[in-house]
Order: sequence, then C-alpha cells, then structure tokens
Amino acid sequence: MRVVIAQMKHETNTFSPVPTPLARFGGDGELPLEGGDAYQAYKGTGSAIAAFIELAEEAGAEIVLPVAANAWPSGPVEDNAFEYIVGRICAAVADGCDAVLLDLHGAMVTASHEDGEGELLRRLRAIAPRVPIGVALDMHTNLFAGMADRATVIAGYQTYPHVDMFETGLRAGRVVFAMLAGRAQPALAWGNRPMLPHVMRQGSDDSPNRELQARCKEMELQGALCASVFVGFPNADVSQAGLSAVVVTDGDPERARRWCDELLDMAWAAREQFVYRPEPLADSLARAQVLRAGLREGDGPVVLLDHSDNCASGGTMDTMTVLGGILDAGLDNVAAFAICDPGAVQLMMHAGIGAELRLSLGGKLDMPAIGLKREPRSVKGRVRLICDGRYRNRGPMARGEVNHMGPTAVLDTGQVEIVVISRHVEPHDLAAFQAVGIDPASKRYLMLKSRVHWRAGLRSLAGAVVECAGTGVCTSDYAALPFRHVRRPIYPLDPL
Repeated sequence: MRVVIAQMKHETNTFSPVPTPLARFGGDGELPLEGGDAYQAYKGTGSAIAAFIELAEEAGAEIVLPVAANAWPSGPVEDNAFEYIVGRICAAVADGCDAVLLDLHGAMVTASHEDGEGELLRRLRAIAPRVPIGVALDMHTNLFAGMADRATVIAGYQTYPHVDMFETGLRAGRVVFAMLAGRAQPALAWGNRPMLPHVMRQGSDDSPNRELQARCKEMELQGALCASVFVGFPNADVSQAGLSAVVVTDGDPERARRWCDELLDMAWAAREQFVYRPEPLADSLARAQVLRAGLREGDGPVVLLDHSDNCASGGTMDTMTVLGGILDAGLDNVAAFAICDPGAVQLMMHAGIGAELRLSLGGKLDMPAIGLKREPRSVKGRVRLICDGRYRNRGPMARGEVNHMGPTAVLDTGQVEIVVISRHVEPHDLAAFQAVGIDPASKRYLMLKSRVHWRAGLRSLAGAVVECAGTGVCTSDYAALPFRHVRRPIYPLDPL
C-alpha cells in the first residue's frame, strides 16, 4: 500500500500587505520541507500530518511525503509558490498511490485562485479520479465546492484555539484506511449559510461555537464518520467566505445531508451571537487599570489583547496603536509580545546588550487595502536580551513543532519589556516567553498580539482579560474592511 501524505497550509488575509513568496513556507531555508526532512520535523508532533504518518505506519503502508509547506498567514500566495507546492504533490500522486492524505488549511487564496485548496484537488482528481483523498482542515476554512465535491473525506478542527490538530488528522485518516480495508463507504454532505462570524466570537469555549462543536462530537458518537462546522475566515474577501459544515457518514447520504443541515440551521439561528462589537481603546485601557487594582499581586497579569494586529490572521504585527496606548497611559511592569521589526532588531544587536538607545519602532508597512499609513513610534529603552528566536512549542497547540522568530531582542523601557522579532510568530505558547527570558506570570500586564489562540498555552496565567481594539488588517470592525468579492447579501454586512 502506497500513501501520499502532504501539507499545504496558509490562511490568506486578502487585505494584508505582507507578501507570501515561497520562502515564507520555507522554515529556515528558501524551500518547504520535503521527504525525510518533513518526516523528521513532524513525526510525533501535535499536527494532522503527524497523525497521518502514525496511521500509515500502523497500516504498514509505504509513505511518500513530497512536501510539508506551512506559512504564517499573510497576503495572497504568489503563483510560483503555489505551483511549486502543488507541483510536488501532483507529481507524487502521478507516480501512483492507493490514497492521499492532505493536511490543508482551507482558506488559501493565491494570486490566480480564490480557492487554492480546491485548485489542488481539481488537479489531483485529473490525475487520480478514483483514489481516496482524506483532508484535514482548519476551523477557519472558507469552503468552496471545488474542495468539498472532490474530497472523499473532510474533517475539521473542533477546537479554537486549535488544540486538536492531531486528532483531526486521525478522524480524517481513519476513515480513509477503513475505506481501503472495505470497512467504510464514506458519503459526504456539505453546505453553508450567508454569514460571516467575527473571529473574536469564534472561540470554541464560547457560545455559540461551543454548542456547535459539541453537536459535531455528539453526531460522531451517534455514527457520523466526521462532523465539522467551519466558522470561516472573514478577513478574506472571497466569494465563499463564511460559515459552512460537512458531515461524512458510512454509506448514508440522506443522514449526512440531514445532519449537515441541522448544524447549519443551528449556526444560522445563533448568528447574532457571532457578532463582535469592539470597544474604544481608551475605554479598554481604563477598564484594564480598574481590573488590575482589584487583583492581588499573585493573581496573574491583566492580558491586553491587541487583536487587530495578529499575525495568525495575516496581520503585519507591527502596528503601535495598542502599545502606544499602554506607554501613554503609564502602565508599569508590562510585557509586550511582540513587534515585528527586523530593522529595529538589527539596531539593537549592533548596540549590544545593556545599551540604551531610541528606536523608531514598528509601523513600517502601509496597509493600502484598508487605507492605513505606516506609523512608527519613537521609543527609548535598554537592550535587555538578544537571542536567535528559536523555540519548540510545549503545547497543547502545535505541540512539539519548532517556531523561529528570527533574530530577536527585548527592549526595556523601564515600564514595558517589548519583545521585538524578525519573523512572524503568534504568542500562544509559554515557550515563546521562555525563549526571551520573560516570566509572564510575574507581570502586572501582558500585551499579546493575539485573538483567541493565546488561550491555548497562556490562559491559565491570566488574572483578567481585556480586548483592545487597535489598528490592522485583522480588525474585527467590518466597516473598516472594503468587501468587494464576498457573496451578498450576507450577515451581518446586510440586514438579513
């Protein structure tokens, strides 16, 4: 038995000015991991591709791993990057295989294709029209017919933050291997509703997504092979952005259709609960100080979420609006993670540890899609630490995977320790802070450029949480996003 296992993951923010060349998928080098290097990097981790490897080895299958390409979210993927990744997957399948297992994201937009994953599956079906294809998808998938109609099995994450990537790979892969053994006949039904849930209201610990994901798990206990609700990624201006669902049953298409419609109806009935209304930043910072005054020193920091500039949703990670507000408000004993400014890091490295200097920090990128100009801020401080920015996730999210912030430095203003990085990384793991010598639990305030994923590894530290509406292409203010391509009418853009 020969199984092709591959990864192609990118969540595309079509408003983002951050480019997505092939090198962004390349880890330390210019090219994505392939073959044995990919196997060694992912085996035993908390990823879907690791689950595929485990299942294939249990089945005694020959594993072909042509590419493992994963990039932090950013703007549309350049065509040459897409063609390189897809070309390797297609070539492996063209050499012959019994099954294909794909660790995809589900919201990839390229310069030429608004549904990158659907285009990959279109090409695979042209090569191997009857080979089973199992797909693991992110909960933020924007599902198109091009993917849903060509996959044999689809399973999506049931948690946000995504702490079940490995389990999702098992859910998709087990069905494929059962099919190969003649023990399953997958029947897939899918659909969507005209709604754009705000990301800040999509957490699976929060209603209404909590109830939706619980119902998916219940359906699987009742006989569904896989049941998934995709809340969608609204910072992608594509026709099918928004909420969708997929249910796979064993040879019962009518039941799959009925269950899928039930999930969609549940979501539609709760659509108003998916609406997020940002609070003015000044009010958020004032409220944070009141909350801090009510905490004891050992209660943990007040977490300040700079959710409009989260690199895990395609943000530049260099806007200074929230950090500037913190500095202006005089908050003390603060750690801020992070500002992505490679030039500032180089200046601090040149100055050396212990040096005092004034930097033009952040604000290096214009955001023409949303009409924002670059706006750096002058910040004075002492260089406290310089490091290479490497760390391995402790988990539970992306457990065991290596992250690389690039050359990294910490600037201490006397009130705020600012982590300055050279490559995008979202702070969702305690190891990120350990890499820069900061104990977040000891801080009075903790500013994170994150939306929901921070909860995975850091939520237990928080004494209180305040969501701070800054600026950036991850804004949850839909009025700031010039939607032109998403299907209309759609809620809440239109009064449905």
